[in-house]
Amino acid sequence: MDTPVSISEKALEEIKNILRNKGIPDGYGLRIATKGAGCGVGFKLGFDKKKETDKEYFLGGVQVLIQKRELLFLAGKKIEFYDEADGRGFVFV
Repeated sequence: MDTPVSISEKALEEIKNILRNKGIPDGYGLRIATKGAGCGVGFKLGFDKKKETDKEYFLGGVQVLIQKRELLFLAGKKIEFYDEADGRGFVFV
């Protein structure tokens, strides 16, 4: 099954570190979601349990959850992890 998003190795490593070190309970996956952002669509990441309306994917051993209605907005996006002197965090490209 093709996934609508991809995750860079660096981002995947950071996600796995968060899962290991931040007390995320078993059974929670990485939720990729959309949010309103002025005239466009923004994206957000979090950890959540699977819901009936989710599509489920596994990328690099990480469970990824996306609401079916948001798949169109996420198609072709890649999650990168930015870590430079001026900041760090996940970015969608």
